[in-house]
Amino acid sequence: MPHRATHVLIVEDDEMVQSLLTAFLQESGYSVTAVGSAGAMWRILDTDRIDILLLDLGLPDEDGIAVARQFRARYETPIIVLTARTGHGDRLAALEIGADDYLVKPFDPREMTLRIENLLARSRGTPAQAQSESMALGSVRLNLEAHSLTLANGAEVSLTPSEYSVLVALARAPNRVLSRDHLLDALARTGDAPGERVIDVVVGRLRKKIGDDPKHPQVIKTVPGFGYLYRPGRD
Repeated sequence: MPHRATHVLIVEDDEMVQSLLTAFLQESGYSVTAVGSAGAMWRILDTDRIDILLLDLGLPDEDGIAVARQFRARYETPIIVLTARTGHGDRLAALEIGADDYLVKPFDPREMTLRIENLLARSRGTPAQAQSESMALGSVRLNLEAHSLTLANGAEVSLTPSEYSVLVALARAPNRVLSRDHLLDALARTGDAPGERVIDVVVGRLRKKIGDDPKHPQVIKTVPGFGYLYRPGRD
């Protein structure tokens, strides 16, 4: 059972779904705040700290994808998108703007809880990760405790839980090709994962953050038909 201090914010306009999710999560030991609109979500975020966001795409006042993009621009808090939309394009759109997971309604509340626990574990790090504060990635340094990158110019760039997990998996296997399936396993997803394309999306975001030319990448290289390879750069 999770610690009761863990705060989940549910943004869902269907009152029945909102009530069911709230009851289930509270019974599982979470502190829960539930609202029905993007406007109400922003008001909560002005005053409260949250640990994870459950965001419905079909909101009455704003498009859910736009809300997720705005949220990710301000916070590194894990996001799980909840939606009745089944289109693959909607999944990719959510992942491309930084959502960490995606659940299509109807879903098993127990699966949702497992996904929440997995995301929180990744975002907080494990004891083994905490033993080492950082990893050198050529001229870039990966800060394991802060889940961020320190660039050569000293600038710090935050990572989402998915970006962090994929980058750590690659960095721990330098000059070794990792398949998309291997990297999906690194995300510790359960149930119906969005598919291999999610790895391509996350790698694309990582390349931008580390300054790896997407047209001619030198740090995270694509191995056609198989996966990706991390090639340590020069310090």
